[in-house]
Amino acid sequence: MKKERYLRSIRLLAECFHAFQQISDAHIRTLGLTSPQFDIIATLGNTDGMSFKELGQKTLITKGTLTGIVDRLEEKGLAERTCCLEDRRSIIVRLTARGQAEFERLFSPHIQFCKQAFLGYSDEDFAALDRELAKLKNHLDASSAKPD
Repeated sequence: MKKERYLRSIRLLAECFHAFQQISDAHIRTLGLTSPQFDIIATLGNTDGMSFKELGQKTLITKGTLTGIVDRLEEKGLAERTCCLEDRRSIIVRLTARGQAEFERLFSPHIQFCKQAFLGYSDEDFAALDRELAKLKNHLDASSAKPD
């Protein structure tokens, strides 16, 4: 029985994401961090910090998990929590000077490492990939906005 086209495409998309994530995660581990820790450092790098809510939205890490990751980054001296001046109930997470130095030391080399998987891609290949992924995202966003 021939597989439905949709299922083949979704499977291929998931396999690509999984393969890329394995490459990225393995490299991040060599840098002495977990992938979620790197994600937080990369998101906070070159910013004045952000609330847990904003950090969770940008990293797609749930609040409960995010708390533990920030705890461990604080233990390493890479991040700190401060009260928001505008809303004292809100906590801002930001990198310490040491955390910013780690961001500067690690981020660019990690991007360069991950780019190796795309060395065979031309500008036209990237443009086509961007168009198709943007089209897919627009369809998914439209579907999620529809009421049941």
